[in-house]
Amino acid sequence: MIDVDTVVIGAGAVGLACAATLARGGADVLVLEAAGAIGTLTSSRNSEVVHAGLYYPTDSLRRQHCVAGRRKLYAWMDAHGVAYRKTGKLIVAASDAQISKMEGLHAQGLRNDVEGLSFLTGAEAMAMEPHLVCKAAVLSAETGVFDSHGYMLSLQGELEDHGGAIAFNTPVTTSEILADGRIRIEAGGAEPMALVARKVVNSAGLYAHRVANGMSGYDPALLPAFTLAKGSYFSCQTKPVFQRLIYPAPVEGGLGVHVTLDLGGRMRFGPDVEWLNTDDPDTVDYRVDIRRADSFYAAVREYWPQLPDGAIAADYSGCRPKLSFPGQPAADFRIDGPAHHGHSGLVHLFGIESPGLTSSLSIAEAVAAALAH
Repeated sequence: MIDVDTVVIGAGAVGLACAATLARGGADVLVLEAAGAIGTLTSSRNSEVVHAGLYYPTDSLRRQHCVAGRRKLYAWMDAHGVAYRKTGKLIVAASDAQISKMEGLHAQGLRNDVEGLSFLTGAEAMAMEPHLVCKAAVLSAETGVFDSHGYMLSLQGELEDHGGAIAFNTPVTTSEILADGRIRIEAGGAEPMALVARKVVNSAGLYAHRVANGMSGYDPALLPAFTLAKGSYFSCQTKPVFQRLIYPAPVEGGLGVHVTLDLGGRMRFGPDVEWLNTDDPDTVDYRVDIRRADSFYAAVREYWPQLPDGAIAADYSGCRPKLSFPGQPAADFRIDGPAHHGHSGLVHLFGIESPGLTSSLSIAEAVAAALAH
């Protein structure tokens, strides 16, 4: 039996941010990761976008942590030499009927304390991006793209510089809240181990519910319902025609099929939203169905009518843990600490999807604060 101060379950971006923050604060931190490397699932299967924070309800955790996290993230990347480019983003109205949506998004962004927002006429937006066709747009100057793997490596480095460590290929199998409040954890893999920790952060992403369900002494009635949604991406084979990210009006479950750029300027499209009607991440097929290409052409041609036939190719996909279901408003993040469940030293993170990557450093500070009481 190994006695540990703090265990973080999951070495994705949010788990690593929590681990680095706690270690920097003086905790002895061990990260348990089921895979053989950092950030192998949701953290590496996304758009690598630094979100500004204009979409979310003002009083939501998503808004709070996205806006604060974005500011912290840019400062972190400057300090740690992580590559990024503040490209800016245009959210566009493809029809007159969508202009009011853009006005609403602009107003929401101002309420959310998002800097660098401008409402543009279609002519102003198309002057900035000559290949774009739109009726109006919101310009978000603070949006950017970044090297998410480089960011996660910098978090790992910070953790290890402060005495922390990551145990790879170490899936958590079961756990138990003991009478004295500590948590016993059974971990599998090639070298199974048993740990007792004073503090535990469940940042297992797609598997966070499974970890919580396997925790004896934790009331399962406290777990939110969830499902999974897959998002596919297609790469663009043409020469890049946009300098900024181009987003349509938001759709149910996501932000619409948008044009993102990598740090080399290459364009890709996605993600779309494919509700999977399951909560079992082991069943997710990450192959991209080429038959989805037709819907991508249709979506992108709403704002880039000149997209040539044969210009897109299947690229990769990701999966999100969704705390809302089709037809429901998007759910907020869940940071379930002692104030929620009554167990000191325990935080469960549920539904940490977009903008979780942007929000990671701010979420980490909230987790550290929850564990401090």
